[in-house]
Amino acid sequence: MKENVLIVIDMQNDFVDAALGTPEAVQSVPEVVKAIKDPYYDRVIAAMDTHEESYLMTLEGKYLPVVHCVEDTEGWRINPDVKKALEERRARIIRKPTFGSFTLQEALSEANPAEVTFCGLCTDICVVSNALMARAAMPNTEMRVLAKACAGTTPENHEAALKVMKSCQINVVEE
Repeated sequence: MKENVLIVIDMQNDFVDAALGTPEAVQSVPEVVKAIKDPYYDRVIAAMDTHEESYLMTLEGKYLPVVHCVEDTEGWRINPDVKKALEERRARIIRKPTFGSFTLQEALSEANPAEVTFCGLCTDICVVSNALMARAAMPNTEMRVLAKACAGTTPENHEAALKVMKSCQINVVEE
């Protein structure tokens, strides 16, 4: 039986209210928790941005010179409200070293989903990267993104990423 899968991207402290946090990211937390608890989803998979101490020496670190999500630090941990909801749903947690995750795509392929829904942070970096990877891997699978359960690096970048996803046949859910 095909499942409805929810993908929760990078709801970690550094993206919510620490090193790279924004007011919009803080506001997304209750919407993400609501989505995780929604019984519509048969399976929940969460991805965690995971870096090493040498992050600033990476190509990503050169373009985004803000140390964040270093494994086993407070900033790397999942927001407590989101973590509790993920634990209640027995979500699978995947660590990823960069924007898009091949491991996440493999997990999606194993699930053989009827529909995939994305939420999380940052809309314009990791959410859009993983959504477009999934779209390429599963061209005939319905896909959605929950706009209010996402936040970008800026409100303008959030809107731009939603437009890109919409143009790639990922339905943008505004409610």
